[in-house]
Amino acid sequence: MDDTLTGDLIYIFAYCLGGLGFALGPFVVVHLLAARKTRHYANKTEQFIECGMDPIGDAWIRYSAVYYLYALVFVAFAVDVLYLVPVALVYNRVAEFVIRDFVEVLIFVGILSLVIVYAWKKGVFEWKRRKPVPQS
Repeated sequence: MDDTLTGDLIYIFAYCLGGLGFALGPFVVVHLLAARKTRHYANKTEQFIECGMDPIGDAWIRYSAVYYLYALVFVAFAVDVLYLVPVALVYNRVAEFVIRDFVEVLIFVGILSLVIVYAWKKGVFEWKRRKPVPQS
């Protein structure tokens, strides 16, 4: 084999080994640092989540649809920030298109503002607490 081919294969092997280490490393660290026998001392082996407190009620509760709409609006605006940061970084690089770029950013932020107004009018941001139904 050629020396450059051997060197390239070594780099590819090291890259794959590093990727495997990053993929399996957290599992190994958690296994080494995890507490052992804590549920056995408290005699709570059937409990799914152990946080030091006894669970109250069932873990399977129904969330309102407003919760999911609120989460989607949050994700949408978090992604939009990812588009605005690169624009802000390269805004003044080309001096001849500053006004056009500013108008485009204003249109983009204006559309985002309309989304907020629409969600506000629909009541997405109003969190109405339901009263629990007493079980008999």
